[in-house]
Amino acid sequence: MRVPSSEMPFLSNRSPLLSEPLWVRIILLLLALLFLGSFLLLPLLVVFGEALSQGVTVYLAALTTPDALAAIRLTLLTAAIVVPCNMVFGLAAAWCIAKFRFPGRGLLTTLIDLPFSVSPVVAGLIFMLMFGAQGWLTPWIQTFHVKIVFAVPGIVLVTLFVTVPFIARELIPLMEEQGVDDEESAIMLGASGWQTFWRVTLPNVRWGLMYGVLLCNARAMGEFGAVSVISGHIRGSTNTMPLHVEILYNEYEFAAAFAVASLLALLALVTLAVKTYLQWHYRKQLRAMGH
Repeated sequence: MRVPSSEMPFLSNRSPLLSEPLWVRIILLLLALLFLGSFLLLPLLVVFGEALSQGVTVYLAALTTPDALAAIRLTLLTAAIVVPCNMVFGLAAAWCIAKFRFPGRGLLTTLIDLPFSVSPVVAGLIFMLMFGAQGWLTPWIQTFHVKIVFAVPGIVLVTLFVTVPFIARELIPLMEEQGVDDEESAIMLGASGWQTFWRVTLPNVRWGLMYGVLLCNARAMGEFGAVSVISGHIRGSTNTMPLHVEILYNEYEFAAAFAVASLLALLALVTLAVKTYLQWHYRKQLRAMGH
């Protein structure tokens, strides 16, 4: 005998929220909109408003000063180095952790998550301890005539440290959910390990990879704490965009500070837009595949 769906509420496809009174849903929606408006949209509007408060001419002048251009170039250079490095590491780490079982697998997973639990300022201090004037590795580094602290290599290293988890953490659960059936089938059909990776594994995770790259790039360009410790705040040399904003604000050049900050805010908006598009495209692809 078939049991009516009304007697099996736990089997119903109807969302529990739809059973709530209309006034409850309206209040929840208004609270969500109020929260988003107060803590997300309003600060963004303030940034752009303050940046343009003295006119477009002042805004453009603040972005084209030698120090501002140097900060923008250094930020872009750091992201251009860090993101590809993290992409290679994230792919390799996720592939090993999701597809294989080996001693130390749990330790590797824990180490990937380590930057999430360590304050960026502490990370900067660790690198200062390692590569500073009295650092543990300073005598060895000096033999290569390479400067780490108060230089671009140090900024790249600390940014690389704080952004390590973003790509790997996006790919690990995705690869684990997909399993190894596709790879095993490809190998049984004669594909090599390299061919299997390029033609099976990588296409299956391309959307997750793009999402991880997007988040990694946003964090790399916006990192402040670790970079602030190791950079030395040298104008035109080791100041990234966030550090340049801090210097301008401390010198009461508010219009210029908000002008540079607006670029970072614009980056956040672009990141959100691309993230939304990737999520939409990925769901569309899943529906097309019948999932």
